[in-house]
Amino acid sequence: MKISSFKGMACSIAGAADIVGDKWTILLVRDLFIGISKFDDFHTSLDIPTTTLANRLKVLTDQGLVEKRPYQSSPTRFSYRLTQKGRDLWIVILAIAHWGDKYDMSGCGAAPMVFVDRESGEEVKLLVVGSETGRPLRPSAIELIAGPGSDDKVRKRMSVRDAS
Repeated sequence: MKISSFKGMACSIAGAADIVGDKWTILLVRDLFIGISKFDDFHTSLDIPTTTLANRLKVLTDQGLVEKRPYQSSPTRFSYRLTQKGRDLWIVILAIAHWGDKYDMSGCGAAPMVFVDRESGEEVKLLVVGSETGRPLRPSAIELIAGPGSDDKVRKRMSVRDAS
């Protein structure tokens, strides 16, 4: 049985994957961060089928990650911009890029794109810190626990882990 949606699952990761988990969608978000904003430019950048592109832009717009604005009236053409909700995905894009660079997922032997601070020009690195202490944390120091929005399935998932 193929799952078509994670809607209703008490999991923020599943909910996010429902929107941005598609390969084309995450690349569209990447292109929006780069500054690409027009349908034809997305099509050229990604070599994506036009129907797929239109569908993915509609989902991003319907979910409030992207807003579209007309820039030409005859025929009507739109440009697309990330909303604040969409811009908040920058950390996800950065994390995926760092992981891809670390394991040379592009096959280029080096990072195809480098994230830099606009002011200093220095390369940006991802760092996870404790919310109270600001102390840098390694993955081994981090644990997932049931949160205030958890349901019976989440608690069961956690109990399976705890029993292992």
